[in-house]
Amino acid sequence: MKHSFVGIDVSKNTLDVHVLPEGLSYSFAYEPQKVKALIRKLKQLKPVLIVMEATGGYEISLAVQLSTAKLSIAVVNPRQVRDYARAIGKLAKTDKVDAYVIARFAQDVKPEARELLTLKELQLKELVMRRQQLIDMRTAEKNRLTRAHTPQVLQEIHEHISDLNARIKAIDEQLHNDIKNNPGWNQKLEIIASVPGIGDNTAHSILFCLPELGKLNRRQIAALVGVAPMNRDSGMMRGKRSIVGGRAVVRKVLHMPTLSAVTRWNKRLKAFYCHLRAQGKKHSVALTACMRKLIIMLNVMVKNNQVYNPKYC
Repeated sequence: MKHSFVGIDVSKNTLDVHVLPEGLSYSFAYEPQKVKALIRKLKQLKPVLIVMEATGGYEISLAVQLSTAKLSIAVVNPRQVRDYARAIGKLAKTDKVDAYVIARFAQDVKPEARELLTLKELQLKELVMRRQQLIDMRTAEKNRLTRAHTPQVLQEIHEHISDLNARIKAIDEQLHNDIKNNPGWNQKLEIIASVPGIGDNTAHSILFCLPELGKLNRRQIAALVGVAPMNRDSGMMRGKRSIVGGRAVVRKVLHMPTLSAVTRWNKRLKAFYCHLRAQGKKHSVALTACMRKLIIMLNVMVKNNQVYNPKYC
C-alpha cells in the first residue's frame, strides 16, 4: 500500500500541488470553490501528510480548512524547505518545482503534524494581534503630540487617539465575552492570569499565540517560544550559546512579567537572576534565562490544570 505525501506551494492567487510517490501535479486557483475541490481531491488520495510553507499568512486559511477536514497538515519554516532543496540539488525555483520540493521534504523529513487553531481561535488571535497594532499606533500618535504645534494638527492627533482608545476597548470587550462563553478558554485564561505580573491582555496573547502551552514538554515549549539556548560547537571550538527563531510575539508579551518576577514577586527567579548576573552574564541573557523558566512554569501549570502557587513555583 502506497503512502502518499503532498506538498502545496501557496501564493496569493494559486495553489500548486504535488503528490508523491504518484508524481501527480495539480494547480488550483486560490478561491473558496477551488479550495473545496482541492479538499475533495485530497480526501480521495488519503495522504499520510500534507506540508506547506508559512508564506506570510496566505497559508493560514487553507491550513485551517484542511485541518477541519481531518487531514494531517504541517506548516513549516520556508528556510527549512529551501535548505533541503539545496541539499538535493534543486536550485531552480518555480511554483511547480517548489510544490515538488515540499512534497519531497514531506516524504523524507516527515515534519510533525500539529493541531491547528480552529476558525474561531484564529479570529480571536487576529483580534489580539490587531489590538497590539492599535496600541503601537496610539503610542506613535502620543509621541507626535510632543512635536506638533499647530492647533489643527493637535486636534486631529487627539481625535485619532480617542478613536484608537475606543477601538481597543471594543476589542477588549469582545475578547472578554468570547472567552467567558467558552469554558475551556476561560479556565486556561484563569490559570495563566493567576501568575503575578500577567494581566488579562498578556494572558490573551499567550492563550491564542501559544496554543501548544500545556501540550509539550519543557524542552519543546522553550524551543517553540525561542528561549532555549542553542549550542554552536565544532571540534575544539566552543561557541557562544544564543536563542534562535521562535515566536517573537510571545517573548515580547512575556518581557514585562519576567522583569516583574525577577524584581518583585518570585524569590526563586530573583535569586536565579542575581546568580547569573554575579557570574558576569548580561542583563538580557539573564532575563531570557528567567523567561525560559517562567514559560516552563506556565506550561506545567496548564498541563496540570493548576493555578499559581508560590510554594509550588
